[in-house]
Amino acid sequence: MSTPEKKVKNAIKRILKEEGVYYFMPSTGGFGRSGVPDFVCCVKGHFIAIEAKAGNNMTTALQDREILAIQTAGGVAFVVNEDNIDLVSLHIRWAKTLPT
Repeated sequence: MSTPEKKVKNAIKRILKEEGVYYFMPSTGGFGRSGVPDFVCCVKGHFIAIEAKAGNNMTTALQDREILAIQTAGGVAFVVNEDNIDLVSLHIRWAKTLPT
């Protein structure tokens, strides 16, 4: 049985694949950097990171730190759940309009 967050991640994957976006899902497994968003993407040379949550679940302090660091570096990072999943498509389409 799929968890609510897994359903959100599957929806994000479906959108990324439909839009032809390069992405990967970092796995820290105790060796990587904690708090890194669930999806790291490149859209026409632009960095986008997506953190998936379900329902009213909130980001952790480590996730907030990583999202802020990405934004400070000039990347795009945001949190989506089942209610605002359309943000993924909006950000991808916006990035595709930018010069490389």
